[in-house]
Parts: sequence; structure tokens; C-alpha cells
Amino acid sequence: MNNEKKLNADSKMPKWRASDTAWMLSLYGTAIGAGVLFLPINAGAGGLLPLLVMLILAFPMTFFAHRALCRFVLSGKSSDGDITVVVEEAFGRTAGNWITVLYFFAIYPILLVYSVGITNTVIDFMQYQLSMTPPPRVLLSFILVGALMLIVHLGENLIIKVMSVLVFPFIVVLMILGLFLIPEWNGVLFTDFSWSGSTLVGSQGIWMTLWLVIPVMVFAFNHSPIISSLAVAKRKEYGEQHVEYKCSRIIAASNIMMVVTVMFFVFSCALCLTPAELLEAKAQNISILSYLSKRFDSPVIEYIGPIIAFVAMAKSFLGHYLGGKEGFNGMVNKALRSKGKTITQKKLDNIAALFMFVTAWIIATLNPSILGLIESLGGPVLAIILFLMPMYAIHKLPVLAKYRGKLSNTFIVIMGLIAISAAVYLVSGSIYTAICNLQAYLGL
Repeated sequence: MNNEKKLNADSKMPKWRASDTAWMLSLYGTAIGAGVLFLPINAGAGGLLPLLVMLILAFPMTFFAHRALCRFVLSGKSSDGDITVVVEEAFGRTAGNWITVLYFFAIYPILLVYSVGITNTVIDFMQYQLSMTPPPRVLLSFILVGALMLIVHLGENLIIKVMSVLVFPFIVVLMILGLFLIPEWNGVLFTDFSWSGSTLVGSQGIWMTLWLVIPVMVFAFNHSPIISSLAVAKRKEYGEQHVEYKCSRIIAASNIMMVVTVMFFVFSCALCLTPAELLEAKAQNISILSYLSKRFDSPVIEYIGPIIAFVAMAKSFLGHYLGGKEGFNGMVNKALRSKGKTITQKKLDNIAALFMFVTAWIIATLNPSILGLIESLGGPVLAIILFLMPMYAIHKLPVLAKYRGKLSNTFIVIMGLIAISAAVYLVSGSIYTAICNLQAYLGL
């Protein structure tokens, strides 16, 4: 009897739609940005073991964490309530305000980083590949950021469509590059193996390397900025009965695609180089494609690299804009409400777009070197929001009680604590380096 009921319930489940595919690709597009061009270096420099750990843990870490965040957003009472509304319902007005602010400042700096990266990539491509003199930086950044914001202005549906279209050439080129490198594969990665890790990572032991690779995985596959938008959109499309199941399927499909494509590219790059060469690339602070083009004297990689980087950053910019806009709108709404005022959604969206455009354009023009530090400071906060906050909500909120007692919850809490501790360690190192550089600059 129970099996018959289950079959009847399943028969009513809506089939996979084109809109589900668009959102699946948008999740992929948000997560897999230009950082994938540095991932083989960061992970492969430690040798074989960190790569195997990434291969094993990448999917469960990514899927369980993002599914939990999506379930948390869906626990809200309002059908169109995003994460900034749900945190206030769950934790009260004061805590909700603080989490909204932290959510915004964890995502917004990444948007600025991409605006700078896109401008730098185009300038370098024009100078070195096309042998052209680029226009003034202030004009070029205005055009590039303005073009992305024009897509934003035309609505969320267009953002999702553009991101899903951009993903296809990115995946194709990524796979072609991985296949292109196969003839250059060698067995050094398997023979140069050491549990101490001392020969591979300098004074850094293998356990330190494994500890620090966890936040690399978190941020390499992070698409939390678009999860709230996914939950709201699918709630409207499928209703309360099917939305959680459909969102979980979309997240799972996108995560499988992420792990398969990215890890193939990472392993292909690592297999054609030695750990010592990867350490050299890391010391030079260049992308894997830049190093490969020099290592194998390949003009093809040299030309394709900037194009991949531009497409990767453009789609990630759009995905992070959705999360940044939610955080910005949430802060403004809460500030106005405290004064007894309100604002229309359309006007608020326009203000958010103007703010994002002006600040991204200014930062892209100024090209400040401190952006990497600002981005890393948001890392621990983003890890808390993605890993720990949904787990706390599941054990606190009655509406999420059905998800308690799962082994995946314990796994996510442990991985979250490891990721946060490692991220804090990395941030403290970045701050210490910045202070030393400032002291040297000032002659102190």
C-alpha cells in the first residue's frame, strides 16, 4: 500500500523542464569562474593525495551544503521571501540584520574582484595577443561593466539565459584543453609521492596541505550567491509540494557536472606537469594556462586562455550580482523599515543596479591591489553562512525538523569547521603579509 502511494506521488512529480536546465547551468556558471584556472596549481602543488581528497570530497561537500542552504531558504513563510527575509523569520530582527549585512559583504567584494579581473584580462589580450593599444582604462571598464549591467537591467530571466549560454563554450573549451594535454601526461605525480609532503610543498607537511585544500574546494565550487534566487524562482514555478525535490535535483545535476568537468581539467593539468613545476607556477602567481603556454610553447593555449578567463568571470559576475542584489535590497529594506518607511521593489532594484555599476566601475578603473585581501576576508563569513547557519537552523526550527539526525548534517558541520579554521588561517597570513609590506613601504 505504501509503495502504491509512493508511485502515485512520484507520478505527479513534474518532469524536468528547460527552465531547470537553465538554472542548472546558471549554478555551474556562478561557481566555476576564473578561479578554476588557478585550482590545478593550488591543489596539484601538494602532489597526488590532495587531488584524491578533492576528487572524493568535492561532490558530497558541495551538494549537501548547498542543498541545506536551499532548504533553509524554502523554510520561509513567504513564497517570494529570499534569504534576507528568511534569516529574520528564523533568528529574529537583530540577528537577521547582522546576517544580511554579512551575507552582502561576503558576496559583494567578489563582484568587485570580477570587475577588475575582466578589465585586466581584456587589456592584456588587446596588448599581447592582438598587439593593440587598449582605450583608457576608465573608458574600457565603463564599457565592460556597463555591458554586464545592461544584461542585469533586462531582468533575472535574461541573466539566467545568458549565464546558461556562456557555460556551454566554457565547458567545451575546458574539456578540449584537458584532452589536448593528454599526450603530455607523465607519471611523476604518482611516483613523487610522500606522506611527509616535505619534498612537495616546502616546509608545509602533507596534513597542513590537506587542511588548506578544504577551503580551496569550498570556494572553487561555491554557488551559494544564486541558491536563494533558485529557491524563490522554483517555489513560484512548482509550488510547495515539489519545490524541495526539484531544487535538490537541479543542485545535484549541476554539482555532478562541476566535479566531472573541473576535476578532469585539474587532473589533466597536474598529470602533464611535475609538483615542482606547479610550485613554480604558484610562486609566479600566474594561471595554469599562462604557465602551460610557456612550458609547451603553445600559442593556442596563449590565445584561448584570456577568452576562457573572460567568459568565466563574466558569468560569475552575473551570478554573484544576484546574491549581492539580495543582500543590498535586504539591508535597505531593513534600514527603511526601522524608520517606518517603504520603497517599491522596482525602485529598489534600480538603486541596487546603479550602486553595483558605479562601485564596480570605480574599482575596475582604480585596480587596487588590496582586492585579494578583501575577497579572502569574506571567505570565512561565506563558509559560516553556507555550512553552519543551515545546520543550526535545521536543529532549531520546527519546520526543518524532518531533516534532523542525518549523517550528512554531521559531515557538513565537520567540513564547515575545517574550512572555516583553514580560511581564518589563510586570512591571518594575508593580513600579516599586508602589514609587513606596509611597514616596508613606510620604512618602519
